[in-house]
Amino acid sequence: MTYLWILLAISFAVSALGWIYFIYFFSIGYGLAISALTVATAIIFRDVLTLPAAILCGVLFVYGIRLALYLFLREKRSASYKHILYQPENTTKKPVFVMISIWIACALLYVGQISPATFYLYNLENGLTVNDVWAWIGAVVATAGVIIEMVADAQKSAAKKVNARRFVDTGLYRIVRCPNYFGEVLMWTGSFLICFGACCTAGQWIIAALGYIGIVYVMFSGARRLELRQNETYGKDPEFQAYIKKTPLIIPFLPIYSVAKYTWLKG
Repeated sequence: MTYLWILLAISFAVSALGWIYFIYFFSIGYGLAISALTVATAIIFRDVLTLPAAILCGVLFVYGIRLALYLFLREKRSASYKHILYQPENTTKKPVFVMISIWIACALLYVGQISPATFYLYNLENGLTVNDVWAWIGAVVATAGVIIEMVADAQKSAAKKVNARRFVDTGLYRIVRCPNYFGEVLMWTGSFLICFGACCTAGQWIIAALGYIGIVYVMFSGARRLELRQNETYGKDPEFQAYIKKTPLIIPFLPIYSVAKYTWLKG
């Protein structure tokens, strides 16, 4: 289990960016932690690194670096994002025990998220018969998720350049209101699928499942925050009201149109 302690130490070290500014625990620190953990996984298990596992690690690495860079540039260039980022709830100094608790939770979550590929390679290294079919399926699904997220971000940026004050309902946003969040859910679903062919122990299943459930919760929590902000900004717009009544919030074709009332999603 030494490899898990190494990954946890890396996760703690990188996510410690949150001590500079609280929100970085979940944003830039998150992206860089995922990238660092996937690189570490590939290095630790380099002697048994299969092609699908290498592809998945590469996809997660690109995702993490891109996310960190995207958020960094967005913070520097977007006045509206700065306004959201530096709201009082984020800038108010948090008690030390709260900061430590969040730091621990984030570090554990990030390790849990990347753990399926890690367990797959660890079990392979220890002579267990793993199923590469699930690894390939996971790699393909995760890649599709990252592509969807990248396209969604690009489409939103293009739409905002045309009309910064209008909600986005073009491109992927015609199908689902949060296609970027859907892309991330799909990516982590692909990562989690590897467990089905990795000969995981009960403990490994628990760690991987907690990581997957945790990030899906975070995505729905983020969708809820976005929904509340959009309701405040565009709530009186008849076009917006028509749009949200027919367009699912986060999962395409799944008729979930609002999660605003679910206070347990408050992150």
